[in-house]
Amino acid sequence: MARRPKDFFMPLFAFQFFRYVIVGLLNTALDFFIFNALSVSFSVYSGLYLVLINAIAFSAVITQSFLLNKFWTFRARGAVVRVEFTKFFLVSLGALFINTAIVYVLTTPVGPPDGFSPLLWENAAKVIALGVNILWNFLGFKFFVFAIPRTP
Repeated sequence: MARRPKDFFMPLFAFQFFRYVIVGLLNTALDFFIFNALSVSFSVYSGLYLVLINAIAFSAVITQSFLLNKFWTFRARGAVVRVEFTKFFLVSLGALFINTAIVYVLTTPVGPPDGFSPLLWENAAKVIALGVNILWNFLGFKFFVFAIPRTP
């Protein structure tokens, strides 16, 4: 009996999402390392300089993320790297905006709640932003960047 398209789609989707999570953990580790190293080195825990630090850290992982997602998560092949990277960059730019906006709002106008140090609160803000970015990036990468062209 032939498999229906939806029977094939769900296991592939789950497998890709699992790989996406692994890549995301590696990217997140690098992002948090750079973010904290810069934040602690310059004693910046809120404000516009934290926006710059977040953008630097977030941007540093884009190439790693592209390569791992293209060749391992979604197994996209072909020589359209320039087009894919441009699309990947656009999705990542949207993620950077979302991530930075959440970190800025939570660390600057809102500020740390009682019992949170500024360093702990900025990391909590990054974790909250990460939750939003996981969904944004996966859907953008799967259905826009590395989408398998449909044949008529």
